[in-house]
Amino acid sequence: MCRAARRHGPVLALYGTVKLIGFCVFMYLLDSSGDFRRKNPRFGGGAHIWDVLATWDGWWYQQIAAHGYHPALVPVPGATGLITLEGNSAAFFPLYPALMRLVSSCTGLGLLGAGLVVSIAASFVAALGIYAVTARVGGRRAGLAAAGLWAVWPGSGMEWSAYSESLYIALAAWACYAVMRRHWLTAGLLTCAAGLTRPTATALIAALTLAVLVDLLRHLRAVRRWGDAPLPDGTTRRGAVLRPLTAVAIAPVGLAGYLGWVGYRMGDLGGYFTLQDGAWAHSFDYGRHTVKVFGSLMVGHFDYLYAYPYEDAIGAATVLLALIILPLLFRLRPPLVLTVYTLLTMALVLGSQQIFGNVSRYLLPAFPLLIPCATAMRRLSTPVLCTVLTVAALASGSYAGYVLFEVGIP
Repeated sequence: MCRAARRHGPVLALYGTVKLIGFCVFMYLLDSSGDFRRKNPRFGGGAHIWDVLATWDGWWYQQIAAHGYHPALVPVPGATGLITLEGNSAAFFPLYPALMRLVSSCTGLGLLGAGLVVSIAASFVAALGIYAVTARVGGRRAGLAAAGLWAVWPGSGMEWSAYSESLYIALAAWACYAVMRRHWLTAGLLTCAAGLTRPTATALIAALTLAVLVDLLRHLRAVRRWGDAPLPDGTTRRGAVLRPLTAVAIAPVGLAGYLGWVGYRMGDLGGYFTLQDGAWAHSFDYGRHTVKVFGSLMVGHFDYLYAYPYEDAIGAATVLLALIILPLLFRLRPPLVLTVYTLLTMALVLGSQQIFGNVSRYLLPAFPLLIPCATAMRRLSTPVLCTVLTVAALASGSYAGYVLFEVGIP
């Protein structure tokens, strides 16, 4: 325990301090502007500043935790255009609201308090996972910087709110770490859980599968060369194939199981995607919407779907930052699982029609983008590193929190 505290204590302390600074600025901005008091409690409003943290998607998660699911494809009478179906809870994956319900039942907290407990606890677990992954690529000093950057990255305002981002990223980060350590069953189980949290787990499932295929090819070459000689841990080379194959079989169960259940309840195998398209105008359009948004922003026009100029400008800056960092990540030659996971996550986000201002939130799971920045920052002395992160934390209260919840739609 003492060794673990010495190793992980600084990571948790740095992340918690930096995150708390940004969170306090976010709460101050909410209180000082007062706009939330004039908004619908479901759409960015509430009686208290902390109520804002459970609005928009947070409202849906609370409804699921309280009442369960009601999957259906209900047409809006006489509707034409993009929104033709009534939205319902089936669009939101079950693990996060299930944990909300569990924590609420065990502690007596309301669903808002329980949701915040789950998210905050998961954000610290995610910080440790990001540290562990980055430390294997760039060293412990880089891992520490990555944990600090996780607290101030665009979209990080969702980490301490009633949203599922922190939980998903915690599962994804530790799944990637397990793959890097070749702990295949652990990676498979974590990926399965991630698939019950967010649909973008598709990227994680594909990354795990490709990493397993590469590892199996390595095993097959070794078997041809050396026969079934025991590995250093005592297992046979042929026997070692079973664990990665089992991981590949387990990984998609959560995602496929939930999508299949929703489709069954709706009487339409593709019911989840029909609901996303018809109720929220979210669909995979191969990047046409993203290109339109960038084209409009460059000439100062805002005639695209769900235009929120201030939030969209931050989203565009986030996309450009990610595209700049991506080749720097490749230059470090990270493990295959990180490369594939990052590329597919970005492809799913940028290739979809959605509320573009949310792109900073949707790209938050692409945590390997932190690695090149953290690797460069490892040369900074501790006082300088803390100063840089503190300044970023003060700014993050606005760009990563207030803008998402109050200026646009998170």
